[in-house]
Amino acid sequence: MKALLSKSVGGCDTLVLEEVASPTPQAGEVLIAVKACGVNYPDVLIIEDKYQAKPNRPFAPGGEIAGSVEAVGEGVTRLKVGDRVIGQLVWGGMAEKVAVAETHCLRMPDAMSYEDGAAFMITFGTTYHALKQRAKLQEGDTLLVLGAAGGVGLAAVELGRVMGARVIAACSTQEKLDLCLAHGAHGGIIYPRGPFDKDGKKTLSNLFKQACGPSGPNIIYDAVGGDYAEASLRAIAWEGRFLVIGFPSGIPSIPLNLALLKGCQIIGVFWGAWTERDPKSNGQNSTELLDLYVAGKIKPHISAVYPLAEGGRALADLAERRAQGKVIVRCL
Repeated sequence: MKALLSKSVGGCDTLVLEEVASPTPQAGEVLIAVKACGVNYPDVLIIEDKYQAKPNRPFAPGGEIAGSVEAVGEGVTRLKVGDRVIGQLVWGGMAEKVAVAETHCLRMPDAMSYEDGAAFMITFGTTYHALKQRAKLQEGDTLLVLGAAGGVGLAAVELGRVMGARVIAACSTQEKLDLCLAHGAHGGIIYPRGPFDKDGKKTLSNLFKQACGPSGPNIIYDAVGGDYAEASLRAIAWEGRFLVIGFPSGIPSIPLNLALLKGCQIIGVFWGAWTERDPKSNGQNSTELLDLYVAGKIKPHISAVYPLAEGGRALADLAERRAQGKVIVRCL
């Protein structure tokens, strides 16, 4: 079988397509013929050795796949050969076949395409956990989404609206903002490129507050980091909830006196760890998300699809912040 491999530390252009041995499912695992692999920002970090998980090389990046079960290992009872599934792993997805623990797989709805399946669970799973369990979003809350045109950002726009929030999308271009408005945002803002000095952060904070209203946002969904984090936190409402999602603009340094002055919470969101610690609640979330998909209330926005041989270009779309919504690698 073919796999797109990281054989040395480096950027998206270091990946190579090679023939490798097909894996054999071990006890509790299923072998999946991978139809599509979703691309996420951790995939960029992992090939640069900047992610918390550092696999031995060579390895294939890709932590989100959709495909069909080709074989099952000993002890597998829930899935059978031929089932269409979404699989979650940390790496290994950019390959024609991969072995995945049965417990890390979900059956796909009949109406869901493989591309949608591969684009679905990391972004919507992360975001639903963030808004539901971590922020405890209430109907009528104002939700400010930073990086709103990205994969998790658009998921926050769609889920925020479905859950009854007033959604304000913050993006870097009019094209991206238009996309967010088409996906349900009630309003938005185009923010300038950083970095920002002290005055620049205050000016940006005023822009956020103007977009959200004088009380500021009840919830900030920060998928950007960098200087945008402090600027948005300065605009947050009293007793607001600031969700820490990701750092493509860098890990921010936030003056903690802002948390005191705003009476707000700064809340970390680590969906992957939570799924292991609370699989029952995660299973309920997954069921609810798939029901929302079948009902037509949420759907991944896929901006580009690449063949396996061009998976490096897919990662570059994310690394260079060209992607809108999700980017997919078609493996078979």
